[in-house]
Amino acid sequence: MKKSILILSMVGFALVSCKKNEATATTDSATTTESVGQGQEGVQDDVSNPNIVQLAVKNPDLSTLVKAVQTAGLATSLSNAGPFTVFAPLNSAFDKLPKGTVEDLLKPENNGKLTDILGHHTYVGVIKEDQMSDGQTLGMVDGKNITIKMVDGKPTINGKAKIVATVPASNGIVYAVDEVILPE
Repeated sequence: MKKSILILSMVGFALVSCKKNEATATTDSATTTESVGQGQEGVQDDVSNPNIVQLAVKNPDLSTLVKAVQTAGLATSLSNAGPFTVFAPLNSAFDKLPKGTVEDLLKPENNGKLTDILGHHTYVGVIKEDQMSDGQTLGMVDGKNITIKMVDGKPTINGKAKIVATVPASNGIVYAVDEVILPE
């Protein structure tokens, strides 16, 4: 008899717990449906460390890069788990390109070229600055390599682009660079 009462009370407790979990799940799903259809970059999370795209969006010095990433349809890819190392050209780096280059790249008919250029700035994996060495090559997302060259004890990309800032992200690391790294 005592055993039956104990079992019944455990089953009752389990049912009440399930009801509470269902109510919580319903509440939780209601708050996240706002981001459905937007992809990973649409997820609102003010508690966790920001991902690469969220970091870039918050930095006004990377607005040209953000526009290019969005135009190329790469925001979701760079918001996913990664890990990625992104060499992010500052707006001033894009300004160094010949007049009209950026506007031309943002045209729909040049999406493939834009995607290749952005892929040439992205490495799958995390490489920290202290792991970079002279002559080291990295295979980039576009299928081509970049070469790390040490200049005055600091790493540069292909001997040209200098790292001006380093920002860790939840899905990798972002290096703000002073040059657009064009595939050769």
